[in-house]
Order: sequence, then structure tokens, then C-alpha cells
Amino acid sequence: MPDPVRVLIVDDSAVVRQALTEILSSDPEIEVIGTAPDPLIAQNKIKQQRPDVITLDVEMPRMDGLSFLRQIMAESPIPVVMCSSLTEKGAEISMKALQYGAVEIINKPKMGARKFLEESRVLICDAVKAAARVRVRRLSSLVNIPEPKLTADVILNRSRVVETINTTQKVVAVGASTGGTEALRIFLQSMPYNAPGIVIVQHMPQQFTAAFARRLDGDCQITVKEAKNDDSVLPGHALIAPGNMHVLLKRSGTRYYVQVKDGPLVCRHRPSVDVLFRSAARYAGANAIGVIMTGMGDDGARGMLEMKEAGARNLAQDEESCIVFGMPQEAIKLGGVDKVVPLAKLSDEVLRIYRSQTR
Repeated sequence: MPDPVRVLIVDDSAVVRQALTEILSSDPEIEVIGTAPDPLIAQNKIKQQRPDVITLDVEMPRMDGLSFLRQIMAESPIPVVMCSSLTEKGAEISMKALQYGAVEIINKPKMGARKFLEESRVLICDAVKAAARVRVRRLSSLVNIPEPKLTADVILNRSRVVETINTTQKVVAVGASTGGTEALRIFLQSMPYNAPGIVIVQHMPQQFTAAFARRLDGDCQITVKEAKNDDSVLPGHALIAPGNMHVLLKRSGTRYYVQVKDGPLVCRHRPSVDVLFRSAARYAGANAIGVIMTGMGDDGARGMLEMKEAGARNLAQDEESCIVFGMPQEAIKLGGVDKVVPLAKLSDEVLRIYRSQTR
């Protein structure tokens, strides 16, 4: 058995420190080596016993979490999982944290944090273990009972492809997780104003996806927004699934649109890439292009195979450019991927497929 992931918890709340300690210690693959109420105390603990992963609060005394994150990533990078409050301000700060090198975000409310964190136990443990596998770059008392891992069947039954009405309109379905925020920025920035319509699932907590979409919208030629129910999928637009909600691609006549809906976790995620990909297989078939990016786990692998079987062309980000190769690797293993492409070339390849199919 491999050595456990060694974690240092940095949070000014004693309640949160205790709750995270109990949650993470309940997983035999994780060892909590210490806690700290602020970054200055954490600095000494890091020097004494270098952790594999740090969980870091955003708002703390003496030095805020964002400043400490920048210091860590500039001086001696360690994978960091940020803890941020469920507020608009917290969402904006978390977007900056991802820019500065944070691997994942754990959300927590201002009140009732302990109960909220306990209910999110599996996702928190998964986030820490995923972070331990990330190749970080320098800046210029709970019982461990796994929750059932549900499939896309709980949201959308697998069935035949809905007959494709003659149309040249194409849809790009994209899935990403750990490291995906930066990968999506690179991918979308390369898209021209007349790119095919894009629907994205990025594993991200509730209330953070709106800020993420706004940041991308300011960086890209295309329009990027958080998906709302019944939004049309249009050329030159990208829709990002809101945190904690599944997004499905649907079609009415020649119009593609999205359905935003609640439901159980699928592959331990909501939104789930498998749900989006299955809906793309059913309602777009050969009119779809699938893209699976960096991320831990296998969410999207089965859905991508269904897309291929329905006639879609599928791409996977290559291992070298992935922060974590898990999701693309699993899709490749299942046989759902047509081509493996470096991140820098993914948008070019999508456009090449799109143009070859619309001549």
C-alpha cells in the first residue's frame, strides 16, 4: 500500500480545523500531520515537516490565504486546496486562487460549516488525494464508508440516438476537472468569434462557476456564461454548467439548447461529464465533437464512448499537458477517444474537425 497523503490544515476556525481533521483522518489513504490557525504558524510547520498537500482558508488573521498561496507557489510549490465561503466575494477570490496555482476549491458556508463539511466528506477526501497527484509549478470520527458511485442512468437513461435532422450546426461537449480551469482558459482563448457552440462541465463548487464564466468571458473572443435552463447553444458561445447542477444537451428541431437540472451525484460529481456526454450522444450524435481534459477519476469516460458509438468525433488532452491524466486516460482505455492532442493544439483540432464536417 502506498504511503498516505500527508496534509497540513490551515484555517483560523477551530471548528473547521477539527472537522477537517476528522474527515480527512477517516480516509486510510490520508494522514493529517498538523493544523495551523494562520499562515505564519503554518510556515514553521511546513519547514519542520513538509506536507504533500495543504488545505488553506481564504480569510485569516496576520496574512490572508491568497497572499500565503502566492508565497508558497513562488518559493517552494506544494499542492494547495483552498477553502472558500459560499459568497460572491469568495467566488471571485477563489478564481484568483486558481490563477495563482491552487489545485481545487472546497466551499464552506459562513454558518454551519462543520455539518456542511461532514456532508461533503467524500468530495473533500477525493480533492485532497487528487491534489497530491498534481505536478505543481512555481509562479513567474467519521466512518469511511464510500458513497455509491452512480452512473448517468440516474439522470438520463441510455437509449438510441434521436434521429438527427439535417443540419450543419455542430456542438462541442467538453469535460474537465482538476487543472481544468487553466486548461479551459487556454482552450477557449484560442476559439474564434464564429466557433461552434460549446457546452462545458468543469467540476467546481456551487457559486464559483458564475465568477469563472465571467473571467473567461473577459479573456475570450467568444461569449462565455454560466448555463441557465433553456439557453440556446449558439456559434460563438460557450455555456458552463453551474456548480451543483447537471447540464444536459437537448434539441428541438434544429435548435440545440441545455437543460439544467438537479439530481444525484454521478461518478461522485454534480455536474457530471458523463451526463453531458450521454445527452450529446443522444441528441447530437454525429453532430457532436467531444473533448475530455485534465482531471482525476473516470467521469466522462463512459459518456465519451457513447458519443463515439453515436458517430461523434472525440479528442483527449495528452498526458504531458495534463495536471492529472486520470479522466483522459480512462476515456482512452475504454476506446472512446479518436485522437490524443496536446492542450495547446486542442482548439485547432476541434476547428479542423468542425470545418471538415461543414464544407
